[in-house]
Amino acid sequence: MATPPTTTNTQTLTITPLPPRKPFVPSLRTPSNRKTIYDRNLNRTKTSETSLASFAYLFNTLISYHHALSPSVSELETRLNRAGYPIGLKLLDLLLYRQPPRSAARPTRLLDLLQFVHTTLWRALFNRSADALEQSTSKKEEYMIVDNEPVVNTYISIPKEMSQLNCAAFVAGIVEGVCDAAGFETEGVSAHWAGEGDEMWPGKTIFLLRFKESVLAREEAFKNAG
Repeated sequence: MATPPTTTNTQTLTITPLPPRKPFVPSLRTPSNRKTIYDRNLNRTKTSETSLASFAYLFNTLISYHHALSPSVSELETRLNRAGYPIGLKLLDLLLYRQPPRSAARPTRLLDLLQFVHTTLWRALFNRSADALEQSTSKKEEYMIVDNEPVVNTYISIPKEMSQLNCAAFVAGIVEGVCDAAGFETEGVSAHWAGEGDEMWPGKTIFLLRFKESVLAREEAFKNAG
């Protein structure tokens, strides 16, 4: 009995090569000279000022954004504080870089840091020094920086049900970031109204800096070492 022929179905597998990857096209728009803001010299904008109208618009937008996500006044102030904190971390190195080489020194003592915040930081942010620098009479770890009229509260309209809100919590976050970047860790920096009953400065704000015990212990060691 003859065996029937065997047939084999051979399928040809066709492999299509992947197309070459498209070149990366950055989404950042660049001017005709092909330079962005990151190419600028850090000292070029040292004396330039930001438009107050532009700042007020952007800051109001920032507040509106966080207000929509905050169930309470304290939560809103916490969010504003956290928004300012990373700015302070970076601002310390920038301000030290812009100082003359002979006088550029990172603060190593607590009083030097407080003077730096009171004068150098405030001038960089608001083109003037803060109005006062005081130490708490009851708690040695607490210091107060006084601003009679913070610009961040100048164009803010606060409803009656949120009368306790102080938008200078954003500046308090910047101050906290500067302190931590300098190695002076804090328990927190907060902004408090202090202008009630003051006809001349109704918007006076106190920035309360609460340093950790380790900072005070280090400061005491410096004093004992002479």
